[in-house]
Amino acid sequence: MRAWLFAGQGAQRAGMGERLFDRFPEYVAIADRVLGEPVRALCLDDPDGRLNRTRWTQPALYVVNALACAEALAEGPAPDFLAGHSLGEYNALLAAGCFDFETGLRIVKRRGELMGEADGGAMLAVLGLPPDGVRALLDRCGATDVDLANLNTATQVVVSGPAEAVKAVQTEVRATAGARCVPLATSGAFHSRHMRPAQERFAAFLDTVEFRPPRIPVVANVTARPHPPDGVADLLARQIAAPVRWHESLRELIRRGVTETREFGPRPMLRPMWDSVAAEPAPPAQRRPGGTPATPVPGTGPG
Repeated sequence: MRAWLFAGQGAQRAGMGERLFDRFPEYVAIADRVLGEPVRALCLDDPDGRLNRTRWTQPALYVVNALACAEALAEGPAPDFLAGHSLGEYNALLAAGCFDFETGLRIVKRRGELMGEADGGAMLAVLGLPPDGVRALLDRCGATDVDLANLNTATQVVVSGPAEAVKAVQTEVRATAGARCVPLATSGAFHSRHMRPAQERFAAFLDTVEFRPPRIPVVANVTARPHPPDGVADLLARQIAAPVRWHESLRELIRRGVTETREFGPRPMLRPMWDSVAAEPAPPAQRRPGGTPATPVPGTGPG
C-alpha cells in the first residue's frame, strides 16, 4: 500500500515550483486569475517577503503542491491513501477528486485570508516530550490559554496560544531536562481555541462550496480517520481551531497497511515524521464488528 503526503505551511521557500510552471500553463493561468497576480513571481521571487505571510503562503503552497501532484499522476498510478498536514489536507482532497483545482484554490485563498487576519498569537514546537508531558509543562507554568496544536510524532508537539503565554512556555521548556523548543514563524495561534471566530466565518464560506466524495481515502487531520463521503466541509472548518492529529494519522495509515509514502512539498518535512512513526511498534490491526482482524483497506508546519 502506498500513501501520498502533502506538506503544509512552513514548507514554503522562494524558488519553489520553478520547474513545474512551464509544464502546466493552464493551472498557472487559473492561479494568476484567482490570486490577481502572477503566481510564478510570488513563488520564485517572493516579492516583499509575502511567502511568509499566511494569506499568500497558503495559496502559493497549494498551487505548487497541486502542480507536483499533477505531474506525479501523469507519470504513474494514483496512491492507495492520501493525507496532508494542515494546509496540505486540501491538496490531498484535490488529489481525491473532492473539488477541482480552481475551487480548491479559492477555498485556500479564503482560508489564508481569515487565518492571516489573526494576530497576537504564537506557536512553539516542543521536542523531546510526549503530549502528556507537554500538558504537564503547560500546567506547571500556568499556561491555561495555550493549546496543543500539532501532535506530529510521539515526541514532537506544537503548542499555540497568546504570544506572551507562549513565551512563558518557551522559558519552561528550556528549563526542562531532555526538552527543547523552536518558535514558529506565525502571527496567529493556529489550530487552537483562539481560531474559533475564524472557524465560524470559514464554515459559512464552505457552505457555498459543493464537495464530491473522495475517490481515494483521505485521512482527516481532525479525526485521524478517513473523511466520510459527506463530511468534508465540516472537518475542514473544524480543522482551523482543532489540533492536527498527525501522529495518529500516520499510525492509521500504517494500521491500514501502508508501507510506502511519497512526500509533496518544497522542503522535506513529513518524511522524517513518517520514518519516526514507522519505527514505532505496529498499531493494533483493525477488527471487524465480530472481533476478527480486518484485512488492510485498499484505496510542516503550523497551518
